[in-house]
Amino acid sequence: MSRQAISEKELIKRKRLGMAILLTCVAAAMIGGSLHVIELGSMRMDEMRGKISYDIAEVDDHVRAAGEDIRIQAAHEAREHDNEFYSVDTLSELVSADVKAELDQMIFIAAGSFEMGTNASRSNETDQPAHYVDVPAFWIDKYPVTQAQYAHFVVAEHYRAPLNWEKGKIPTGLEEHPVTLVSWYNARDYCAWAGKRLPQEAEWEKAARGTTANRWPWGNKMDVSRLNTYYNIGHTTPVRQYEHGSSPYGAMDMAGNVTEWVFDEFKPYNVVKGQRISFQPLKDQFTGTGSEDVERTTNRVMRGGSWKSDPFSTESYHRNYSLPNMASDFYGFRCASSKQINEVKP
Repeated sequence: MSRQAISEKELIKRKRLGMAILLTCVAAAMIGGSLHVIELGSMRMDEMRGKISYDIAEVDDHVRAAGEDIRIQAAHEAREHDNEFYSVDTLSELVSADVKAELDQMIFIAAGSFEMGTNASRSNETDQPAHYVDVPAFWIDKYPVTQAQYAHFVVAEHYRAPLNWEKGKIPTGLEEHPVTLVSWYNARDYCAWAGKRLPQEAEWEKAARGTTANRWPWGNKMDVSRLNTYYNIGHTTPVRQYEHGSSPYGAMDMAGNVTEWVFDEFKPYNVVKGQRISFQPLKDQFTGTGSEDVERTTNRVMRGGSWKSDPFSTESYHRNYSLPNMASDFYGFRCASSKQINEVKP
């Protein structure tokens, strides 16, 4: 009887001990997991900080007094330091003739209807709704405009070079990268000089996703090997690097690398689900209407995402925007035309 009583007490004791051990293990696992998450978060912050910051040894090159950026930009606008320029001969040396011919290519997009926008529940409200648009035939640049192509324009028009060009020249090794630090006005001016125009939003989206409502140019599944986005490279890449990321029509770099200016003002779609609309391209992109102040405060649409964007900003239907006088190291563009361009200016 006594042994039975002792056995029951021992059983209760063991149960309590087992429960204590279990709770201790659970608590230790939770604390360990929390510490691991904190460590991962710290590592991620260090990684992101490294990508957007600079080496402490370079701090003297980055320290600026209040207002100094304004002075630097003013001097740049006045071209005070552009004491070197490309000559016709040096322009021809930026890329080979074969590469130039490739970069100058335009792609024909046949007239017809396509699905624009999306009804995806997690998409931005301004990306909705999906609707069908009839688009006349047009041509669009196969690649975004490169630094080398933009240099021809800068020299021909004595146009202000992008802010990151040293003494009016492209940074070494970036000749086949997309030109950046260009505003909507700069992009419009280049296209006009080239005898083209900025693509309108419906044209850009059709060229990017085709007529099967692709989520990305190559299909409906994100594939990081097909584009330059979300700091996987950390800077722009040559426009011909991601050949397997082409759109159904063969247009390149329409996801990632640089987010591209299009002509349109940023406004919600004025359509309902399932509605079909007819699209009429504008012949003249120099509006000449309204005051400059109003034009400068009207956001313009940007498409395609960039090397800095999160992957979902590179979806072909995703709409971004910026003020037309803004420029950044991930803003770029390509041109379009309502007629075939047979000759390209030297």
